Amino acid sequence: SMPLSAPAADSRQRASAAFSLSCLSLVLSVTAFSSSYWCEGTRKVAKPFCRGQSKGERCIRFNSPAANDSSAVQYIWETGDDKFMDRKFHAGIWYSCEEIINEEGENCRSFLSLTQAADRGVLWLSIVAELLYITLLLMGVILMSVEMCLCSSVTHGLKINAFSALLTVLAGLLGMVAHMMYTTVFQMTVNLGPEDWRPHTWDYGWSYCLAWASFACCMAAAVTTINKYTKTLLEFKHKRKMLERSIKIEYKFSAQ
Repeated sequence: SMPLSAPAADSRQRASAAFSLSCLSLVLSVTAFSSSYWCEGTRKVAKPFCRGQSKGERCIRFNSPAANDSSAVQYIWETGDDKFMDRKFHAGIWYSCEEIINEEGENCRSFLSLTQAADRGVLWLSIVAELLYITLLLMGVILMSVEMCLCSSVTHGLKINAFSALLTVLAGLLGMVAHMMYTTVFQMTVNLGPEDWRPHTWDYGWSYCLAWASFACCMAAAVTTINKYTKTLLEFKHKRKMLERSIKIEYKFSAQ
């Protein structure tokens, strides 16, 4: 009975590996999609004037009566302070947030409002593609769990397997396109976005890494599912051939 149970155990292992990878991909993509750390960086801003007792490097101390005249000079010669400072920001598909100088918290605005009118269509396409990516991943996970828990028939299992493989591959392609579209829109916004937002330095953040890790898991799940499908199909054909052969032999014997 050992050779018969080995393929079944192998098939189960592949199914659970594909299911785990799809679940991981889904969790990572939802986390990345809902967060605003796809890109992080700094923006050079003029320091505000110190108010009351506030001191430090994050504001400018002025003793002259023309204190409110902010005809921005690069340096304030009397104190030798730099007039500008770096303000941290982070942006995602939905929001871009900047730290508030000398106060706690952040100031957030819609990323859509920062993009050029010409790029808004691409950003919307990116959002729709991300949502479709998540939906297809979810459908793939549901199909895989149905196959693992409920399917006793090999033919039904094969059908569900083929469909979940197709969904996962489609999801992966959509995810890749969505991430690349967002990257393009962000780079365009960095160059052409509003003056009061354009970053001085920036890099991709942890959400961006999660989004691509999700894509990698999705493709790994698709490969595992396709592999399981082809292996099961070959085993099924082999068993059918063996059965036909044994029937022919039996028929020959009975004819004699």
